[in-house]
Amino acid sequence: MIRAADYGENDKILTLLTAERGKLTAGIKGVKKAGAKLKFAAQPFCLAEYVLSGRGGRYTVTGAYESESFYDLRCDINKFYAACALCEAASALTFEEDASPQLFLYCVEGLRDMCAGDECFALIKFLTNALALSGYGFSAGVCAECGKDLSGEEKLRFDMDGGFFTCWDCGTGFGVSGSTYAVLRAAEGRPCGETTDDGKKRALRLLREYYALKTDNRCTSLSEYLRLL
Repeated sequence: MIRAADYGENDKILTLLTAERGKLTAGIKGVKKAGAKLKFAAQPFCLAEYVLSGRGGRYTVTGAYESESFYDLRCDINKFYAACALCEAASALTFEEDASPQLFLYCVEGLRDMCAGDECFALIKFLTNALALSGYGFSAGVCAECGKDLSGEEKLRFDMDGGFFTCWDCGTGFGVSGSTYAVLRAAEGRPCGETTDDGKKRALRLLREYYALKTDNRCTSLSEYLRLL
């Protein structure tokens, strides 16, 4: 469950991300009441098998069987906003009735990783993979201009339009630090050496701007998470 909006006195409208059918919108009745049986199904990040009834192109949740609640994400404000940013990005990168099995798996893996430990790197990894899957990938490889290995460089440039890194002297793009580059290499699964907390923050800021440029969407939860960091 990636988004919930209040509807009426006791109901909610849920945005569900499914592996088989992409995004679905469904109403769920009575879940704001204290003893509602399906109250769990309207909680943030709930992973469940939802039973829906459909009529006239509209869906209503009639049952749900929970697999994971990701409860720990609701007990830590940093983890909560990181998870909200993941869900907000997933919503922006998917479409109604359009199957997205790989993105669905990235979401589940990302939420699990956030529960287990470093929510910042888990969010960076999710955004890196989700953007690549959606056709907005970038490459933290060699310099796109001269082919030089950029590992160990203290100052580099990142081309926002092209999604590639260059030496400081080769390009004219956005200036980035070597620590930022190392984190993004790690997110792509490349050898990177040691990563730092500062590098993670800088990498997330870079990803926020790149995501906004490519999707024409400002992820407000991501900005709030960065403010908390």
